[in-house]
Amino acid sequence: MTEASKTLLAIILDRVFPKVPDFFQMLTEQTLKVEHTVNLLVEYMENGGAEVAVALKEDVHGADLIKVRNLHELNDAFSTPLDREDIYRAIMALDDIVMYCKTTVHEMDVLGVTPDNFMLGISHNIREGVNALAVGFAKLGSAPASAAKDADAARKAERHAEKQYRVALSTLFEGDDYISMFKRREIYRHLTNAAQHMAQCANTLHDIVVKIS
Repeated sequence: MTEASKTLLAIILDRVFPKVPDFFQMLTEQTLKVEHTVNLLVEYMENGGAEVAVALKEDVHGADLIKVRNLHELNDAFSTPLDREDIYRAIMALDDIVMYCKTTVHEMDVLGVTPDNFMLGISHNIREGVNALAVGFAKLGSAPASAAKDADAARKAERHAEKQYRVALSTLFEGDDYISMFKRREIYRHLTNAAQHMAQCANTLHDIVVKIS
């Protein structure tokens, strides 16, 4: 068979049996990027500083590129190893975590809010949960059943974040500086929104585990 014939045959086979993108790897890569963004959020809550805020903004841009690529691959894929809706839900929930990290830091800068222990604590909860998601998604291609405990760990981290949020509110409204109260409440809410989307992603991970295990 000539090289031209081999090339033509390869083209025909690719059209009849198109290659399936490695969605396991793609979701793992996106989760690792989210993990890096959340690490920057924690660093900002620990130390503050414009440099960290700029680094987080740039990191969000990189995360967005991965999200767009994953959505493009999903839309073009002839078939998928997972339920398409589950892949889409995972992609978007991971992106929402990143967006709320960005919104949190941006509004802290705009509103002149400095980090406090509650913000730091909730950020740690988010990092704990996202770390669990990164471990869980990495297992889907080889040991999916074991990823269920990672989904549970991420949901547990969200519950801890919600508990800290409620304590923060009860403490916050003890004073009489109402402008500061509402500014900080807005930041707390952004952080808990990030945690809630983390829990949604954990639910999707668990759904995937149930379907493919």
